Amino acid sequence: MSLSSLNAISPIDGRYRNKVNELAAFFSEEALIKYRVLIEIEYFIALCEIPLPQLDGVDNNKFKDLRAIYSNFSTEDALVIKKIEAVTNHDVKAVEYFIKEKFDALGLAPYKEFIHFGLTSQDINNTAIPLSIKEAINEVYVPEYLKVLNTLKSLANDWADISMLARTHGQPASPTRLGKEINVFVVRLEEQFNLLNDIPSAAKFGGATGNFNAHHVAYPDVDWKVFGGHFVQEKLGLQHSFPTTQIEHYDHLAALFDSLKRINTILIDLDRDIWTYVSMDYFKQRIKAGEVGSSAMPHKVNPIDFENSEGNLGMANAVFEHLSAKLPISRLQRDLTDSTVLRNVGVPLAHTIIGFKATIKGLGKLLLNEPKFAADLENNWAVVAEAIQTILRREAYPNPYEALKGLTRTNEKINQNSIANFIDTLEVSNTIKEELKRITPSNYTGI
Repeated sequence: MSLSSLNAISPIDGRYRNKVNELAAFFSEEALIKYRVLIEIEYFIALCEIPLPQLDGVDNNKFKDLRAIYSNFSTEDALVIKKIEAVTNHDVKAVEYFIKEKFDALGLAPYKEFIHFGLTSQDINNTAIPLSIKEAINEVYVPEYLKVLNTLKSLANDWADISMLARTHGQPASPTRLGKEINVFVVRLEEQFNLLNDIPSAAKFGGATGNFNAHHVAYPDVDWKVFGGHFVQEKLGLQHSFPTTQIEHYDHLAALFDSLKRINTILIDLDRDIWTYVSMDYFKQRIKAGEVGSSAMPHKVNPIDFENSEGNLGMANAVFEHLSAKLPISRLQRDLTDSTVLRNVGVPLAHTIIGFKATIKGLGKLLLNEPKFAADLENNWAVVAEAIQTILRREAYPNPYEALKGLTRTNEKINQNSIANFIDTLEVSNTIKEELKRITPSNYTGI
């Protein structure tokens, strides 16, 4: 059976593949192989630039041809490496053999033993994977995040003057404004994104157990720690973790996953609030010709985009949580549990992107139902009691809270007339009474 979107096991590669295609360039098996090739090539070039005495004869003009090996990397190249891996039973060694064949073709055969010189597989994996994650975040995640953020900013501005009844514990509370409530999410997202930006993209590069043992024994006069730092930071744009065991300790990567999880949690909170507003009839939804809301109830237009987003962001967070909890833990100098886990990094990012797109789609369908906002405010005049008792406190009126409690904490309907009649009974000046009567549920919205 050939793989297609209809027989893929994961919905990421099936139903939702068209929403996350861009991530394949960073997290597919082919992408991982390409990034490994990139690291091996750039490492060899860096050795030439020291220069090691045995690499003095490498023509610098060959560097362009070497870099073309990964910049022009194709699916056919990946298949060649997988064929080699079928013999070696080692994925990184297969990359080394592939590059050696390329060296033969480029006339660099005398130098090919310096491919992967002094390294262990994790020097390649623990640079290739952080690099792919960093580039995926910058090229795919950040643009989608900004779409969500900018959509919310626009709605917060559009709805800045829409008064609405707040609900705390699900009960009517001091009125607020719809734009302000959306802006709460904007600020939360921005603050977490700033924290996300502060997390380094860290990589391990130091030989078999992190001490540059093989490098040092072969060339004791080279400062390999300085070399490793320069290679990782200047050549790859990552942060060099040192000291390490055989593998990267993944603490910064765990922080990244936790940060991405917090952003998703904020959006789940938003999804649930908007879903609830739709159920309260605060929003209608744009109807698309031909769409079916329910297989049984023709009238329904369900808030499915927010449900889809919540589900996918929840899936993402479950995997992010395992990644951040598991990766920093490794037995002694290294066990292999990180290897299989790291292959799943693209999974939560894919679910996150699907969630982002669903939220944006849902927000784009919303139609403000202003009469419903106004009706809820009009039906809840009791919420101005806080304002009245606060002004009475200012005026040193005796027991104002208790007076308003007696008025409002009943099962009788409180309306504008009952509030006005109550105000008339107060022993305050007519000026204060007029001030109190100017307060309405619609204008008592704070700053």
